[in-house]
Amino acid sequence: MLNRLIDKIKKDKKNREKFNDLFREREIPSKTILLLEGETATRVHFIKKGCLREWFNKDGKDITFQFFFEGQAVASIDSFINNKPSIFTLESIEPSTVISISKENFEQLQRIYPGMKEGFQEVMYQRFQNYARLFLSRIKDTPRERYEDLIKNHPEIIKRIPQHYIASYLGITPISLSRIKNKK
Repeated sequence: MLNRLIDKIKKDKKNREKFNDLFREREIPSKTILLLEGETATRVHFIKKGCLREWFNKDGKDITFQFFFEGQAVASIDSFINNKPSIFTLESIEPSTVISISKENFEQLQRIYPGMKEGFQEVMYQRFQNYARLFLSRIKDTPRERYEDLIKNHPEIIKRIPQHYIASYLGITPISLSRIKNKK
């Protein structure tokens, strides 16, 4: 989505200079918090390099809800759209390069480039599908089945994410994850 938008802006001689400064690119170390649970999301982040996770606090334990990799956009969508406090914290897992844009500038770009709004809606639909799959998986699948699905459908998570975050994402303890892996 971001690459298409940037290409479109570069080709638009009239608006190129105006929008060049709207995007803020920065390199962040691992464990950098981009949005804290309870804050209102005011920016959308596009991951150029690295990995981020969305998590929330449940009785003092952090529960990983989703991972994001290169080429993906991330924000606490409900917070961003409805100006509500975020129920998630957004944090980098590894050193990352993110390109961020403020809500005000993002909305301005959507008005000028209506196709961008459709692209953002696609991202939201995909996110809701992911949430629905995760929700159903927690209800119907065993921890072993959830882990096997992760290996099959999201090998990048297994390769790049620390085990304690994977365990949290699967809804199990790191010890349980070790047992599942050792039974293979």
